[in-house]
Amino acid sequence: MNEITPNIQNVVCTVNLGVQLDLKRIALKARNAEYNPRRFAAVIMRIRDPKTTALIFSSGKMVITGAKSEEAAKTSCRKYTRIIQRLGYGYAKFLDFKIQNIVASCDIHFPVRLESLAHAHNQFCSYEPELFPGLIYRMITPKVVLLVFVSGKLVLTGAKKRNDIYQAFNNIYAVLCLFKKS
Repeated sequence: MNEITPNIQNVVCTVNLGVQLDLKRIALKARNAEYNPRRFAAVIMRIRDPKTTALIFSSGKMVITGAKSEEAAKTSCRKYTRIIQRLGYGYAKFLDFKIQNIVASCDIHFPVRLESLAHAHNQFCSYEPELFPGLIYRMITPKVVLLVFVSGKLVLTGAKKRNDIYQAFNNIYAVLCLFKKS
């Protein structure tokens, strides 16, 4: 068994405040917010701990990115909800919290023969080195997309649960060992 564990780099989640929001008012009253409706139809708000960014829509829905764990994602969701409540939306709720995507990365410490891997697993892979240097491996179970680079560096994305990341890595590791560059 390998000793490598993918490191979680980003957790993306959503939550619904269950209330219509006046984005202009929020942008004017909050100091950590920016709003340019011509560029994007949401307020962009940031907090330092956990270091995350929220996209806040007038529908009351929020998308939070940048958390390093599921717990940090939930904590920051609660903090943004509290900020909105303090800006005059006391009746804002914390509904339908959901983790939408977990992104992780790791290094397997050996180079990989991407051409051969792409050929052998062509039903899951797309590899076009003139367009992108990584091989894209779409795993079915768990439903995770992996970017595999010649260097042995990997990016895993599309997971809804941390365990899916670990499962996908264990699945691919056995495969990659067969395509080790000598």
